Amino acid sequence: MAFILGLLLGIGLVWGWQRYREGLAADATIPLPREFNPWQYVLQCAPIGYLQVDRENRLYWANPLVAKLLGITPVPSRLLLQLVRSYELDQIIQETRTEQATKEKSWVYHPVSADPLQSQPSLHLRAFSIPLNQGHVGVFLEDRCEAVQLSEQRDRWTADVAHELKTPLTSMRLVVETLQDRSPPDIRPWLDRLLREVIRLSNIVEDLLDLGQQDMGKEPSLTLTDIDLPRLIQRVWQTLEPLANRKQIDLLYQGPDRLIINGDEARLHRLFLNLLDNAIKFSPPFQRVRLEVLCQEEQVTIDVIDYGSGFSEASLPFVFDRFYRADPSRSRPDAGAGGSGLGLAIVRQSVLLHHGTIKAANHPETLGAWIRITLPLRQLNNVDH
Repeated sequence: MAFILGLLLGIGLVWGWQRYREGLAADATIPLPREFNPWQYVLQCAPIGYLQVDRENRLYWANPLVAKLLGITPVPSRLLLQLVRSYELDQIIQETRTEQATKEKSWVYHPVSADPLQSQPSLHLRAFSIPLNQGHVGVFLEDRCEAVQLSEQRDRWTADVAHELKTPLTSMRLVVETLQDRSPPDIRPWLDRLLREVIRLSNIVEDLLDLGQQDMGKEPSLTLTDIDLPRLIQRVWQTLEPLANRKQIDLLYQGPDRLIINGDEARLHRLFLNLLDNAIKFSPPFQRVRLEVLCQEEQVTIDVIDYGSGFSEASLPFVFDRFYRADPSRSRPDAGAGGSGLGLAIVRQSVLLHHGTIKAANHPETLGAWIRITLPLRQLNNVDH
């Protein structure tokens, strides 16, 4: 990203210089000699694709990497849509020109072959667009095929490992629970600790299997019931109270005393458990965690706010990615509170399964993490599936 920002700055400076030189050339009595444009040289050698269109969406210039990536022969002054049959690329250019703001977009590009018997592989592309002078728009194109393949391989590997671990962990839990009733008192604390760790690992495995179902296009099942949301939050906080008491952190709840929503109670319980657990672990001692509930028409808005160090700007786009661990500025102050990096990914999945939305930001007042969730009060298709 730093490389792209440097390119953007360089292009802006050189573009302005080019417009200045063109103005001088228009007023000169003797035409200026044809010179090589330095910004074109930079982009010609750049390890990322770049193309530029004019106000009529005609191709103005493209570097060799774009030609290779899209499989086209760049022809200046030809409509881009005639060269590249991509609605998404055309859309991001139009939005950039209309809003005069940088844009980012990812999509799967399906090349159109001139030979109907010869198919070309699809490409995972990500575009960064910038508005330029005179209605021009510049677009950086990144090939993400290798990154997507590595991500898919990782997901398949973790799903396979989770399947292999599920049965042994279940057996270990049964053995430990059996030994608890038959062991002398001085051994039981160790068995209790072992049982907690086995349960924690079992929960991680269940999370991996759940996310793996989603990757394969299988929507996990929901058991929908009517739930008193404030009471559910209270039960979750009671579970986390020992952790909160060690840091002397209180829960500040602001919302109705009773609010009935329709949802999967087990998934919503896990959702709040992950959110509040994160808020406690990332908060300094002697603080509070704020949980605000606001009911508006047919939906409820839930804000979970802590007083920690918040998210860095670089990490915000990735906080809901599985296995994503916070950067050092948001590391847990207690070294023994390591997590799997799955908590917020599971939270996001539960929210989407309930047809809700979720966003992450830094709260302007506390400067800590701020997770906002919206959920419908009633689920459409109110059946178990």
